[in-house]
Amino acid sequence: MTNPIGDPGHGHSPAAWTNVLLMLVGISIATVGLFLALTWLLIVGGVVFIVGPIAGFILAKAGFGVNGPKYQPKGH
Repeated sequence: MTNPIGDPGHGHSPAAWTNVLLMLVGISIATVGLFLALTWLLIVGGVVFIVGPIAGFILAKAGFGVNGPKYQPKGH
């Protein structure tokens, strides 16, 4: 059965990938900081994690989101 709405994009854009990558790096840094009981590293990881959605939002507004003019969809 075909989707009547069409392909919503699924977040395959530079903005979405940047968001997810920064959040993964941030949670990884925070996990190491928690494991080693280094509060400063835990805070750095949390800050990087929070920067992810902010960077994704800024890139989407700059045109790198799924519906942005600078986004070039790839063939499946």
